Amino acid sequence: MTDSAMSTRAKVEKSMKKRRAAESRFRTYGLLSVLFGVLCLVVLFGNIFSKGFSAFSQTVLTTTIHLDTDYLGVTATSDPQELRNADYEGLIKQYLKDTYEPSGRRERRDLYGMVSVGAAWQLQDMVLENPSLLGQTIHINMTMDDDVDQWFKHDRGTANEALRFSEQQLVWLHDWVDSGALHGRFNTIFFTNGDSREPELAGIRGAITGTFLTLLVTFLLSFPIGVSAAIYLEEFAPKNRLTEIVEININNLAAVPSITFGLLGLAIFINIFGVSRSTPLVGGLVLTLMTLPTIIISGRAAIKAVPPSIREAALGLGASKMQVVFHHVLPLALPGMLTGTIIGMAQALGETAPLLMIGMIAFVVDVPGFINDPSTVLPVQIFLWSDSPERAFTERTSGAIMVLLGFLILMNTAAVMLRRRLERRW
Repeated sequence: MTDSAMSTRAKVEKSMKKRRAAESRFRTYGLLSVLFGVLCLVVLFGNIFSKGFSAFSQTVLTTTIHLDTDYLGVTATSDPQELRNADYEGLIKQYLKDTYEPSGRRERRDLYGMVSVGAAWQLQDMVLENPSLLGQTIHINMTMDDDVDQWFKHDRGTANEALRFSEQQLVWLHDWVDSGALHGRFNTIFFTNGDSREPELAGIRGAITGTFLTLLVTFLLSFPIGVSAAIYLEEFAPKNRLTEIVEININNLAAVPSITFGLLGLAIFINIFGVSRSTPLVGGLVLTLMTLPTIIISGRAAIKAVPPSIREAALGLGASKMQVVFHHVLPLALPGMLTGTIIGMAQALGETAPLLMIGMIAFVVDVPGFINDPSTVLPVQIFLWSDSPERAFTERTSGAIMVLLGFLILMNTAAVMLRRRLERRW
């Protein structure tokens, strides 16, 4: 072998060695990027779960209380309005005063403040449900104040417990813990109540109901409009300059910041058409504008994926253009359209900015019953709680984020399963 051939071979081997080293480095960088992304997700979710897991537990005081008919001024035969107006809060205070005998006004105030105002509503609900309890001594799990709740979950036995409670309060608290009267249980209030200024009474039922109604309006409007637009643009629209402009604008709308749609909804639906603010109806209209580009683009892609042979076979058998589209193309493209719709709805579920612009940031306690009732949605509820100064709202914020993530994972899983179940490979 000549020196020239040896030199050429050495150069090739050297070049190949450099190429393999570069490929190895690129794979390493890619792996490190993936690992870094996974690490960030683990840290983020770990922080959310560590703070939010305790939101699903509520501290209660198990005790007995005598429903004194003389003090309440009602009997089992009283009408519901009288039963509802009875002084249950005063009865609880009288029970606490007689049982623990606080000395002085300050200790009485400290003792009363350890029990949530929701305890009186608990008694009220029990009596309204079963008036025959009046005059009896009943067992009740009284909901405790958010400070007691946080102490029981996080501060008990630490130096922080003396920062929020007096010495006498700590004596009562530790006595309750030692006797087993103070304990935690599953926080049903978190799922059955609407919003509240009191952290221990705040729940996400109103936000979940508002979210469901808003997404229902969004789906009923965006899916038929988006599918119809995709069919027209892909199958019937003439290929001219106007159609190209429409297609370009649809693609651009998919990248427009979501707050722009909120401003558009504020200007058109509220200021021009007079739709009520802070309702699932106007929220659904705004989210429809935001999700339409995604549904149209995914719908057109699903229609393009149908093989031309399907159309040609149908036309060859004498089917009209309309029959080809609605009897053959649309049924085959529908799984892809549904997948795009679910993904668009999942995106809409997590949006906050456009809903803030149309007034869904209002403090709404009642659970909405229809699309025109005042309501909020889960992302906005999370935003409101995150801005609250009470420490107990921090765990409720994280707990609501966990619920929202669960919904998002469920919707995306449904989209994947639907695509795998219904799609056809050509």
